[in-house]
Amino acid sequence: MTEAVIRKKPGMASVKDMPLLQDGPPPGGFAPVRYARRIPNKGPSAMAIFLAAFGAFSYGMYQVGQGNKIRR
Repeated sequence: MTEAVIRKKPGMASVKDMPLLQDGPPPGGFAPVRYARRIPNKGPSAMAIFLAAFGAFSYGMYQVGQGNKIRR
């Protein structure tokens, strides 16, 4: 189907001859978009993660030091 048949204006030579037909929002507007940051408050705290990482690093450095003692 051509635009001339759809818009009921026969013999249009250009798109510029077509009447404007725009979509708009529904009456009353669109429903609000539901968005929220629902981040659960689970898991270890930042301090617990830091202490665990520091402990693992310290233990690793201790093991390196022990290995260096044996190598001497």
